[in-house]
Amino acid sequence: MRLDTAAVKRGCRKSEIAEFRQLCRAELDHFRNAAKAEGPLIVGCTQEAPLFGDEAKGRSGKLDFINLRETAGWSVEGTKAGPKMAALLAAVSEAAPAFPFVTLSSEGVILIYGRDELAVEAGRLLADHLDVTIMITKPSQIMPPATTSFPIVQGTIRNAKGHLGAFELTVDDYAAPRPSSRDKLVFEAPCDGLTSRCDIVLDLSGGKPLFPAHDLRDGYLRADPRDPAAMLRAVLRARDLVGNFDKPKYVNFTAEICVHSRSRLTGCHRCLDLCPTGAITPHGDHVKINAEVCAGCGQCAAACPTGAATYALPPPDALLHKLRAMLLTYREAGGSGAVVLLHDTQHGSTLIDALARHGDGLPANVLPFPVNEVTQVGLEAVVASFAYGAAGIRFLLRARPLHDISGLSQTITMADAIVSGLGFSGRRVATIETDDPDVLGEVLRSIEPAPAVERPATFKTVGKRRDLLRFALHELHRVAPVPTDVIALSQGAPLGTVTVNTDGCTLCLACVSACPTGALRDDPERPVLKFVEDACVQCGLCQSTCPEKVITLKPQIDFRASRAPARIIKEEEPALCIRCNKPFGVKSTIEKIAAKLEGRHWMYPAGDKRLDVVRMCADCRVTAMSEQQFDPFAGVPERASPRTTDDYLRERETKR
Repeated sequence: MRLDTAAVKRGCRKSEIAEFRQLCRAELDHFRNAAKAEGPLIVGCTQEAPLFGDEAKGRSGKLDFINLRETAGWSVEGTKAGPKMAALLAAVSEAAPAFPFVTLSSEGVILIYGRDELAVEAGRLLADHLDVTIMITKPSQIMPPATTSFPIVQGTIRNAKGHLGAFELTVDDYAAPRPSSRDKLVFEAPCDGLTSRCDIVLDLSGGKPLFPAHDLRDGYLRADPRDPAAMLRAVLRARDLVGNFDKPKYVNFTAEICVHSRSRLTGCHRCLDLCPTGAITPHGDHVKINAEVCAGCGQCAAACPTGAATYALPPPDALLHKLRAMLLTYREAGGSGAVVLLHDTQHGSTLIDALARHGDGLPANVLPFPVNEVTQVGLEAVVASFAYGAAGIRFLLRARPLHDISGLSQTITMADAIVSGLGFSGRRVATIETDDPDVLGEVLRSIEPAPAVERPATFKTVGKRRDLLRFALHELHRVAPVPTDVIALSQGAPLGTVTVNTDGCTLCLACVSACPTGALRDDPERPVLKFVEDACVQCGLCQSTCPEKVITLKPQIDFRASRAPARIIKEEEPALCIRCNKPFGVKSTIEKIAAKLEGRHWMYPAGDKRLDVVRMCADCRVTAMSEQQFDPFAGVPERASPRTTDDYLRERETKR
C-alpha cells in the first residue's frame, strides 16, 4: 500500500500525521510514545486493534481506529487515494455520543418446536446446558425415550409474541404423552388455547416463521430441518443464550410531538407501516415502541416527520457531522467527484474487504461510510451530503434484505426528486443490491462522473431531524446548479402544503384544533384560516377531521416557505350579535342556518321574531328566550304515563 502523506496532510491540517511501515511490529515503540501524549489518537489500521488497545491502556485521550488499507490503499487506484484517506480520518475523528441500552435476561428455558426425531436430537444436545421442552407439531412416529430427560409434548403454535427472555406462545392441539406408550408416543386428548412461556424458541418445524422479520427477533432461532449444518449452528447459538444481554436502545421516542392521531382519528402511520418486527403499536394519540423487540432498522426514525422517533446509533446530527467532516476534508485534500457509499458493518464491510483482498478494490473517489443499518439514513443525510459536495450516493444492500426496505425506497424517491429538481443531472442516488464483491466493484466503476456543487456548504448544526432537514434543504437550494423554488414530491413525503375548497369551507376551524404542529392557524379577532407550510408534516389529521371534506394534502417542497408569513386560505366577515354587537361566529354560516330554519322548522315559522335568536350570541340568546317566555313544549299534548308490568297484569285480571 502506497501512502500519499502529502494529500492526507492537506486535508488534516490541524493534525500531526506520521507514516510507518510496520507500526504493529518493528515500530511499535513509536505507537507507545504517541499513546503517552495527551489528546485524541487515530490509528489508520484495524488489524492489530487489540494489540494497540492493550498498549494504550490507561491513556486519558480518545483512541480510534480506521481501516485505511481495505477501504482505500488496497486498490488499483490506491496511488490516488490520499484525499480519501484524509476524509476517512476526518470522519472517524468526529465524536459519537453514547447511547442507552436495554437488558434482556434469559434463564435458559428453551422450547424446541419440531416435527420429528430431529427436534428430540436437538433437545439431547442442549439438555446439559438449557432447560429443554420439546413440542412436536403433527407428530410422526416418535419412539418414546427410555429415560425422560425432558418433556416431549404435542402442540401447534397458533400465535407468538415476545423476545429473548420473555416469549409467550399460544398453543392449540396441546397434549401430553401417555406414560404407557410402547413403540411410539401416544398422546392424550388435545386441548386448545394454552399459553406457554419460555426464554428461547428453537424452531425446527420447517413451516412458516412464527415472527415477521424472524432473523431480527432476539432469542428466536430457526433452521431448516433438512439442513444439518444450519441445525447445528442454531443449536450452538441457543446454547449460549443464558444470562443478561445488553442490547442498544436504537430509537429514542418523544411522545409529545408524535402526530399519530387526535380525537380517535388517525393521522400519521408511517412508522407503523414500516416497522418489520411489529415493535411499534398504537398507544392512545401516540405510538409505543417496544425497545426489547426493536431490531434497529431505523426506518421509523428516518420516516418520522416531526422527529418524535430519533435514531440513537448515532443521532442524526452526529451522523451529519461525520458526513460534513469527510466530504469537506476530501475536497480540501484535492479530491473530486466524491461518491458516498453507505453500508452496514456486517454485510458491507465484509464485501469491501473481499473486494480489496481479491479484486481491484474501491475506486479512489468512492468514500465508504459505515452505519449501523443502511435503512436508518434519512432524507436529511442525503440532502446534506449533496450540499457538502457529494457527487453521488449509493446504498449498499444485501441481495436478499433481512427485512422490507420500503422506507429506504421512499427516502431515495424523495431525494431523487429534490436533487434532479435542483439541476443535478444523471442518477445521483441509487442502491447496490448484491452479495458479490466483484459485482460491487463493477457497479462502482460504472458510475458516470458527475459534477458536484461548485462551492459546498459548510454548515454544522444540531437538533431534531426536522430542523436538520429544513436547514440542509435551505443550504442545498442555495448552492444548487438550478435553485428551483417549488418541487413536487411523491405521496407520503413529510413536506408539503394543503389545498382547501374554499367554497365548501365553513370556517368551523376543526382542522385548526386537530393540527398538531400549528401549520393551520386561526385568528382570535376574525373568522380566518391561515396556513404555514414550513410547519406542515403532511400527517393528514386536518383531512381526517374536516367535516366538509374539503382539505387535500399536496406533497411538495417550497424553498420559500421558511421565510414566508402565514398564508390566508379563507377569511370572512364575523357575525355580529344583533343585540350586543359582539362577534360570535361566521356571518355566512349564521345566515345559511337562518335560511334553512325559517319556515321549515316548527319552532321558526316564516316571519316570526323567534328567528332573531339565531343571530345572537350565546348570552343574548338566553336572555331573549327568557323575555319571550318561549315554551318549546307549548301545545304539545301531555305524554301518557308509562305502562308497567303491574298495569298489564291488572288489565289481564280485569278481562278475566
